[in-house]
Amino acid sequence: MYVLNTWYVAAWSTEVTREPTRRVICEVPVVLFRTRAGKPVALADRCAHRAFPLSAGRLVYDSIECGYHGFAYGPDGACTRVPAQPSIPTRARVSSYALHEKDGWLWIWVGDQDQADVSLIPDTHWMADPAWATVTHTVLFECRHDLIHDNLLDLTHESFLHQTTVGDDYIYEHGITVEVDGDVVTVDRLMPGVEAPPLYARTMGTEGRYDRFHATEFHVPSYHVLHSGITGEGRPREEGYLIKVLNGITPVDADHTWYFYAFSRNFAIEADWATKELEVGLATVLEEDAEALRLQEIGMKERPAGEHDVLIGQDAGVAKARRILSQRLARENAGSPGSPGSPGSPDSTAAERRPVTVA
Repeated sequence: MYVLNTWYVAAWSTEVTREPTRRVICEVPVVLFRTRAGKPVALADRCAHRAFPLSAGRLVYDSIECGYHGFAYGPDGACTRVPAQPSIPTRARVSSYALHEKDGWLWIWVGDQDQADVSLIPDTHWMADPAWATVTHTVLFECRHDLIHDNLLDLTHESFLHQTTVGDDYIYEHGITVEVDGDVVTVDRLMPGVEAPPLYARTMGTEGRYDRFHATEFHVPSYHVLHSGITGEGRPREEGYLIKVLNGITPVDADHTWYFYAFSRNFAIEADWATKELEVGLATVLEEDAEALRLQEIGMKERPAGEHDVLIGQDAGVAKARRILSQRLARENAGSPGSPGSPGSPDSTAAERRPVTVA
């Protein structure tokens, strides 16, 4: 059900302190905390003694002490103290997980720890760049993670679900271009000669017609960055009002998914009123998405066996991303080396790398 050998966003940096924090990542319970030096730590949230959650314990120096019988574990997961006896059993240890802090997010790897390569963490620099202003939200969605990926890859839903904020009928009237590079799927849509959507028009202070664009770049299986904005008609995108929407999608279990969201902009950077308006408007967008996907999850569970989605041209990116995700799951479950996109893997063929345009 989940790709484990990958990086997932576990928390915002500000969420992890000297107070133990519990998170469940792909059905793996972990406890997060910081050492006295500020280093973030992730351990299995289960004492080796009798499986009591360590997140219900406390920190003693740089060890986390179980609140049930006092077993203590250091940052590497090894037991450092058993109060009831001087000797420490050999098996008294818990799993330790790779955790990397970058641009305000803490990324975790809950799979094979020998494969945890920080160079695989995608670019998120906009959150920490002073040339960009950022609004953030965190929402626990009541649905499987796959539905969120589909939602971000097919943005025609904006025309119907987000009419008061970022939606307009012209979105579904324009086609998409889909490109695949290894395990990255990009769905690009150009909407020339249109008006800015309500939320953007107010904060950008625009009137008249522009070229609007959005390109969802999905790093399968856990992260999307939406390159979006408006620019003068016929002008290069980099000249316009630019938006980077960062989406960390972290499965909890089959019915729940953490959604870590950051909206970075290169306009009205110092305008507090714009930030506040975007905080409210984007919260509305996320609430609408969360409710729609909650209802979709119900529909999925009620759907008869053997009944499947009816995909259309606008779902080309969805179909390609599903294929890559399926391949990664199969490869991981089979224990084969490598990953999709590596030399010789099925999805790295020349045909797969060619862009596909859907009208």
